[in-house]
Amino acid sequence: MTKENLTACHNRIRPFIHNTPVLSSRLINKLVGAQLFFKCENFQKTGAYKMRGATNAIMQLTDAQKAKGVVTHSSGNFAQALSFAAQSLGVKATIVMPSNSPTVKKNAVSEYGGHIIECEPTIEARQNAADSIVNDTGATFIHPSNDLEVILGQGTACIELLNEQPNLDAVFCPVGGGGLIAGSALAAHYFGNNCNVFGGEPFEADDAYRSLQSGKIETNETANTIADGLRTQLGHHNFPIILKHVKHIIRVTENEIIEAMRYVWERMKIIIEPSSAVALAAVIKEKDQFKNKKVGIIISGGNVDVNSLPF
Repeated sequence: MTKENLTACHNRIRPFIHNTPVLSSRLINKLVGAQLFFKCENFQKTGAYKMRGATNAIMQLTDAQKAKGVVTHSSGNFAQALSFAAQSLGVKATIVMPSNSPTVKKNAVSEYGGHIIECEPTIEARQNAADSIVNDTGATFIHPSNDLEVILGQGTACIELLNEQPNLDAVFCPVGGGGLIAGSALAAHYFGNNCNVFGGEPFEADDAYRSLQSGKIETNETANTIADGLRTQLGHHNFPIILKHVKHIIRVTENEIIEAMRYVWERMKIIIEPSSAVALAAVIKEKDQFKNKKVGIIISGGNVDVNSLPF
């Protein structure tokens, strides 16, 4: 995973993605005591950064593989991204979604042309259903976060952030499956200027925090968090990158996530989903160590069900 890999990926997917804006908030800066720069992937196509990795992964397939289609399992954002990217590139996409996925995300997958197969809301059920589709159809499985081409694609958001703000002291990402933080850590390593990468993670799904402590991939017995996009775990492709390049992961409570989400909605007037708020919540929680620093925050997405807001 070299600087050249990242640059080639960015150039490859650039025609298919938005270079999303970087915003700031004087009031939130004052609250934290630092300069924060929000890379707003809630304005990305399909409403989340995952369009980047999905597009790159499909573009790297052979014509024979594309003809047989792609399959993934996802609670929502990667499901939408892969569906839209596949539609844009003329490829069939089948999406395994947990039965408790937000309705707004299921509707979007259908609108983007993805064929939904529902399953029980467990990691094992998701993977078993996807494996069955691969065996039946010959489609290529693309993992939402534990795929090297996906990781490279997700890292391009951080490249764009660093192109605009080259002297960031730190970049924060929410941590779910690990694709975004692994890609961002690579981008910060190759394109940053002594820029450390931090993760934010719910206490209710803190496998990444525990994995960094133990040096091996840990699992979650339950994932009872409002941050529905983070109810998953690290994989063998992204974990070594995270172990090598991520400085620290900060855990936050459900109330801290909700408060951070409220700050952004009220102060910045933009819609973000709970998973995105986890990164800001982590900065606020440890604000003393970032005092007077320049901090980038990847706002991962804005696909929220406005009929069931936490405030």
